[in-house]
Amino acid sequence: MKIKTILVSQPEPKMENSPYSRLIEKSKVKVDFRPFIHIEGVEAKTVRQQKIDLHDFTAIILTSRNSVDHFFRIAEEMRFKVPDTMKYFCQSEAVAFYLQKYVVYRKRKIYVGKRLFGDLAPMFKKYKDEKFLLPSSDTLKPTVPEVLDELKLNWTRGIFYKTVISDLSDLRNVYYDVLVFFSPSGIESLLKNFPDFEQKETRIAVFGNSTVDAATEAGLRIDIKAPTPETPSMTMALQKYISSINK
Repeated sequence: MKIKTILVSQPEPKMENSPYSRLIEKSKVKVDFRPFIHIEGVEAKTVRQQKIDLHDFTAIILTSRNSVDHFFRIAEEMRFKVPDTMKYFCQSEAVAFYLQKYVVYRKRKIYVGKRLFGDLAPMFKKYKDEKFLLPSSDTLKPTVPEVLDELKLNWTRGIFYKTVISDLSDLRNVYYDVLVFFSPSGIESLLKNFPDFEQKETRIAVFGNSTVDAATEAGLRIDIKAPTPETPSMTMALQKYISSINK
């Protein structure tokens, strides 16, 4: 069965010439975007209940743009003036760049990893005497605490926001040839919204090992997988699959 329609379980990319635009143009397919999950911030009182006092920390570990937004939101709600001496350890350049929304970059102590959380390890070792705060969601990749514990850092996790399943009831009678997932939470949302979901001819595309595991556990047939050495991005994996099917 040829591929004509794709639903990506994420917000639509803001950039004009995104990889999806090129996929649409090249493969002549219809691609829709719909977040299957969304982020909600927790209240400052909920953070206090976790026995977190922002004055106690000398360094912040930021793994995503959400962690940046919600750290500064909570700081404002708690009327905590973030000191100029605060150190920021950012998982990637994208996160560090986003940090500029809140701080004057050149005046701050910012340490940046390449992409994976473990890439920050050399910088953590250099500043192992700091008191680290990790503002996170209610779901956390196991590699994060593993790296921090292995280095014997003085660190505290604070749940500053949570992942919430979106209401997809309006999609009940809408069918797509391919559903694209990037996290276990996306798979969970599909099954919570549509407990009677039957895959049939629908192709499932997944990104990352944890998403593969969640889809397999849910009894779904995985047709498209990324990243692989040949297809490091989801759009490349989709392009390759469509090219083989839509002959």
